[in-house]
Amino acid sequence: MRFSVWAPRPERVELAIGGDRLPMVRHDDGWWHATADALPTGTDYGYVLDGDGPLPDPRSRWQPDGVDGPSRTFDPAEVVWTDGDWHGFHLPSAVLYELHVGTFSPEGTFDGAIAHLDHLVDLGITAVEVMPINQFPGTHGWGYDGVGLFAAHSPYGGPAGFARLVDACHARGLGVVLDVVYNHLGPYGNVLGRYGPYFTDHYRTPWGDAVNFDGADSDEVRRFVLDDVAWWLRDLHVDGLRLDAVHAIVDASATHLLEAVAVEVADLAAEVGRPLWLIAESDLNDPRLVRSRQAGGYGLDATWNDELHHALHVVLTGERDGYYGDYGGLADVAKALTDVYVHDGTWVPSRRRHHGRPVGDLPGSCFVGSLQNHDQIGNRARGDRLTDTISTDAAKVGAALLLTGTHVPLLFQGEEWGASTPFPYVADHPDPDLADAVRRGRRAEFAAFGWAPEDIPDPMDPATAASAVLAWHELDDAPHAELLEWYRQLIALRRSTPELVDGRRDRTWCEVDEAARTLVVHRGRVTVAANLGDGPATLEAAANGADLDVLARSRPDIAVDGTALTLPAWSVAVVASTGAAAR
Repeated sequence: MRFSVWAPRPERVELAIGGDRLPMVRHDDGWWHATADALPTGTDYGYVLDGDGPLPDPRSRWQPDGVDGPSRTFDPAEVVWTDGDWHGFHLPSAVLYELHVGTFSPEGTFDGAIAHLDHLVDLGITAVEVMPINQFPGTHGWGYDGVGLFAAHSPYGGPAGFARLVDACHARGLGVVLDVVYNHLGPYGNVLGRYGPYFTDHYRTPWGDAVNFDGADSDEVRRFVLDDVAWWLRDLHVDGLRLDAVHAIVDASATHLLEAVAVEVADLAAEVGRPLWLIAESDLNDPRLVRSRQAGGYGLDATWNDELHHALHVVLTGERDGYYGDYGGLADVAKALTDVYVHDGTWVPSRRRHHGRPVGDLPGSCFVGSLQNHDQIGNRARGDRLTDTISTDAAKVGAALLLTGTHVPLLFQGEEWGASTPFPYVADHPDPDLADAVRRGRRAEFAAFGWAPEDIPDPMDPATAASAVLAWHELDDAPHAELLEWYRQLIALRRSTPELVDGRRDRTWCEVDEAARTLVVHRGRVTVAANLGDGPATLEAAANGADLDVLARSRPDIAVDGTALTLPAWSVAVVASTGAAAR
C-alpha cells in the first residue's frame, strides 16, 4: 500500500503505522512516498515531521479520534452503493433544503438524518444542502472551522455514515449539495502549515490565515482543493458543492481558483455521467461568478442572494438594525424579485460606498434565494427564527414570495413548520483561550445590533447546541401543521406550473403601493398578490382583463370578484389568468 504526502518544509518525514516508523523518500516536487504491506480499511497512521508527531494526514479521509488523533484509512470502493440508477437533479427548477446534521435529528448523526428524509420527499424538496461535515474540533459545531477537509466528521458517523446518507437521499430521489469551505481553515488542530506553504500572509480573512492560491508553491495548494472537490463529487457521489464565502478567496492568478474548480467539475460531470453543480456564497453582488467562462466569468452555476432575504426580512419584521438599515420598503423586495440585487452599483449606508453591479441578462435561476438560512438565523444573538418575531399569516406571505420567484428557493431546516427551536451559533473548541476569544468576538459582533451580552447564549455550552435540535413532534400541532401544509401547497404549485420555474426575469414585473403595503408580482399568466398592510386591500390581479383562477390562497377569506382580489391584512394569493384574453 502506497502512502504519499506533500511536505516541502520538513527535512525528514516518516510514516507512523502500527507502532513502527517507516522512512519516506522525498522527490523533487516536495512529495514524500513510502510503501507498506497491504492494510485493511480502518488502519491508523500519521506522519512524523523532523521527529515531531505523528500528525494527521492533510488528506485524511477519516479522523475517528478528532482533529488531534491519528488518521485512519478508508476505501470508498468498499462502500455498498445502491444508487446506480441515480442520474442527478436539475438545479434551475429545484427547491433546496439546508440542514445541519448535528441538530436535524435527535441523534445528530448521518443515520439520524436518514430517518427524516421521507418528510422532505413529502414536502417536495429536490435536494438537501448539507452544512459542512468536514472534521472540525470537538463534537458540536457548524463546521466552518473545520481542519480535515477530506474527512467526514466522526461524531456524525464518519465517511461510511456520510456515504449511507448520500445513498439514502438518492434512493428517495433527493440530490445532495455539500457546503465546503476553501477560504480558510479553523484555528484549532490546523497542522497544514507544518507540511508546506498552504497559507499566505499577503491576505487576511475575518476568520484566520488566507489560503495560498497564487503565491510560491501554490500549484499544489490548488491541487489540494481540486482533489477535495473530486473526493466529494466522484468518490462519495455528492451532486454539487456550495462554496462558502468565496469573496474571501483571494487569487490574483490569471485563472482564478473558482474558474479552475468549475473546469474540474465540468470534467467530473462528464466522467460520472450526471450533472454536478457549483453554488457560491458571495458578499460581492458580482454576476461574474455565474457568467460563462466564454463571457469572462468563472462559470459557476448559481450564487446565494442574501439581498432577497434582507429585503423580505425588513418588510416582514420592521427591523432596521445593522445591515438591515440598508433596506427599506416593498420596492426593495420588488427589485430583488426582478433585478436580483437590490444594491447593483448603488450607495450602501453600512458599507459607506457603492456596491455591486447589475446582473444583466442572467436568468433568475442563477441565484439562490431564501427567507431563512443558517447565517441569518444563527448570526442573531439568540438564534431566533423568523416565526419567533412574526405571525403565521406574515410567514405565509414571505413563503409565497420566496417560492414563486425566478430564483432557486432554499429553505432552512424546520422553516416549513415554523419550528420553535432556535439555531444559535455553536462551537466546541478544546483550547479554553480560543473558546473565550470566540465568546468575546460574538458579543462584540452583536453590539452593532443592540443586543446585550447576557442575551447571547454561550456557543461552547452543550446545552446551547441541544436547544437547536429540531422538535419533530411539532409537525402535527397548531399552528405548525397549518404552515407546513402551506409550504407543501406552494412547492407542489411551483413544481407543476411552468411560469414558476422558468427563471425568466424578462417576464416578471411588479406593482408596488408603499402606502397601502401591497405588492403584485406578475410572472406571465401567474400573479402573486400580497397585502402586508394592517387592513384589507383590493387589487387588480389579472393579465389583460382575464378572469382569475385561484391556485393558492393563504387565508380562506380572500375573495375573488372577476379580475380583482380582496385580501385581508397580511395575506397572499397566487392566481392564474384564464380565458382568451390571457396571452
